[in-house]
Amino acid sequence: MATFTVATLSPSSSRLFAPVRYNRYPNQLRPNLLYKNWHLPRLPPLKCSPSSSEPETSATDWTYKLISGIAGIGFLETSYLAYLKLTDSDVFCPVGGDTCSNILNSDYAVVFGVPLPLIGMVAYSFVAALSLQLATKENLPFGINKSSAQLVLLGSTTSMATASAYFLYILTTAFSGSSCSYCLLSVLLSFSLFFITLKDIGLQEKFKQLGLQLFIASLVILTLNTSYSSAKSDASSGAKVELPYFATEVTAPSSPFALSLAKYLHSIGAKMYGAFWCSHCLEQKEMFGGEAAKQLDYVECFPDGYRTGTKMIDACIDAKIEGFPTWIINGQVLSGEVELSELAQLSGYSESDQPS
Repeated sequence: MATFTVATLSPSSSRLFAPVRYNRYPNQLRPNLLYKNWHLPRLPPLKCSPSSSEPETSATDWTYKLISGIAGIGFLETSYLAYLKLTDSDVFCPVGGDTCSNILNSDYAVVFGVPLPLIGMVAYSFVAALSLQLATKENLPFGINKSSAQLVLLGSTTSMATASAYFLYILTTAFSGSSCSYCLLSVLLSFSLFFITLKDIGLQEKFKQLGLQLFIASLVILTLNTSYSSAKSDASSGAKVELPYFATEVTAPSSPFALSLAKYLHSIGAKMYGAFWCSHCLEQKEMFGGEAAKQLDYVECFPDGYRTGTKMIDACIDAKIEGFPTWIINGQVLSGEVELSELAQLSGYSESDQPS
């Protein structure tokens, strides 16, 4: 008796049939009843995957939140300074005394007629809003994609850092010896935003954007130089004016009428506001004469001298003095030199009202 085995494979149905054993007898073939089949499991489709993941070139969510937080601090600082600038209020300077006010009221605090703190407020708010949208993955403005938004963010922080470096140079040259805590804080915030934004851009991408950054930096410096050059020409180099305080001397003699009028004006609280360098103020005092001028209630608006950007004392600011000399008599404001007879008439002076 001979025995042989047949294996059958069906390629279309993914079924593998087990061997079928046949026993050969002299006159017939009888199949063995050991026929079986098994179903092979179907394998899921395979996908190709890269051998290594690509390096991340974009900032992580927490980095964008950090940028947004730093820009928020800058927004609060510049909003405070913009309010002071627009309302002409005094600046609280933790270090440096009145130097913060002098810098805020100088020609360098205005760019083409726009207060510099107002420009900073807009820049910080834009960076904060854009980085916050990148962190929360919300729809970006104007339908731009994420890479374009990162490029805009880098350009914004580059311009802010460049402007801060320029103002730091101005602070150390035009305001030598002065200290401005708000200026230094703004420099710290701007440079922090720039380096944090730059850090999360790949090395290859940094070289790609180097030309754009240089272009933006050059444009910012050119804009500021143009603005300040035009301001200096308009002011006729007024930024260099500096006058130390000096006392003026009245040489004319006082008449009995002038002396009596001066005492009366003092008794009713009439005030004369002036500046030590004002020639018209000196001429007004000469009308009274030396002895009578000493009886006047005179307010010097620049007792510590004058330099471009120096503000008047609070008494002159509160009185809203706009020129010198200025008289305020019984609530009435008189600008310029006023004849003694007119002062007597406006103040209600008469011989009978002469103080004893």
